[in-house]
Amino acid sequence: METGSDRAPDIISNLPLNVIEGILMCLPLRDAVRTSILSRKWRYRWTTIPQLVFDDTCVPVTSSSLAVTKTKFVSFVDRALLLHRGPIQKFKLSISYLQSCPDIDQWILFLSWRNVKEISLELEEKEWYKVPSCLFSCQYLTHLELFRCEVHPPPTFKGFSNLKSLSFQQSYFENGVVESILSSCPILESFTLTYFDTLSMNICAPNLKYLRLEGEFKDICLENTPLLETICIALYMTEEIADHLEATTTCNLIKALGNVPALERLVAESYFVKYLSVKSVPSKLALKYEHLKKLELYQVGFEDVNEISVAICLLVCSPNLEELLFSASSDNEACIGPDMDYWDKQHPIDCSFKRLQIVNMTDMSGVPDEMEFTKFLLAKSPVLKTMSIKSSTYLTVEGAWDMLIELLGFPRASPQARIIYIQDNTMT
Repeated sequence: METGSDRAPDIISNLPLNVIEGILMCLPLRDAVRTSILSRKWRYRWTTIPQLVFDDTCVPVTSSSLAVTKTKFVSFVDRALLLHRGPIQKFKLSISYLQSCPDIDQWILFLSWRNVKEISLELEEKEWYKVPSCLFSCQYLTHLELFRCEVHPPPTFKGFSNLKSLSFQQSYFENGVVESILSSCPILESFTLTYFDTLSMNICAPNLKYLRLEGEFKDICLENTPLLETICIALYMTEEIADHLEATTTCNLIKALGNVPALERLVAESYFVKYLSVKSVPSKLALKYEHLKKLELYQVGFEDVNEISVAICLLVCSPNLEELLFSASSDNEACIGPDMDYWDKQHPIDCSFKRLQIVNMTDMSGVPDEMEFTKFLLAKSPVLKTMSIKSSTYLTVEGAWDMLIELLGFPRASPQARIIYIQDNTMT
């Protein structure tokens, strides 16, 4: 018979508390709570973990009644918060079957008393959740992430003095709310706003380093963002926005990107290049992007001389650029483009992309201005290593071969430059 002295020592139970908490945080919260049945030592070990993630795994949907599942989930969260004894650094609620309910308001009120540092709310898609005013009293917040929420700060809101990361996705605001919140977060470093409608924003955030915007907007002005390193913006075009751009009288390129001296990466998706091309585009900006290493321009319309000028202007103002990712939106049949003397008279002849090593171009149709742009890059990039070109799916086999033959005939400033041509998922 095995005696007590013969048993192997319980190494895991005797680990330091911070190590045990680290192990428990790697488990789904439901499993972490269930460790309380292991032994007397483990009964309350889970109650001090600093991160609480409530999701679909907490109460699996096994009953035929969704109402029963919701009731069990609410009860699970209530008990977990009631029994929790340590500080709560992170609270995440990500549940697909829970709509707005008073219980969520009570949970956030509870968190506001516990000096929570991170809150993430992602609820069912059927309706927006109107966040309670007590959320805006969480002054210890460093990270706030809201999905499908209706955001109305109370008049007493003075800002989040410790907030460093803010994300609003598929959320609703009245005009001016976003700017008001941003201006009240003095040390904010990261801001994400996606799927928003027809807002005009003037972003003033002196410590901001990362910015992602995605949606239908009329105007973006980066007024005071001297530390901004990464910009990712996607504009979805509507008839209302198109009419607004038609009536615009100022240069959007200068307004949006004329005051970001620390920029390291720029991603322009969907119709953002078209937005930047509104009104006269300067050949150069007063600002040099000395730190810009990666430039991504998508859906550049070669039927519009201003869009071509935006691409060239950004290239010329980025002396240390190392990587260019590029996609065209030209229609091989309908594309007219600027007069061909544009490439002889208006594009800069004295520039050189001395650090550009990688160029990746997609959706190329082989129209004249696309080819001239490609020729321009090859001639101005003395250290280029690879230029990868993927043709448009609408390009015929004959057109693809014609484009390849023309590409191979272009002079290259870099003796080591390779052209990789991709057509119909094959490499030539």
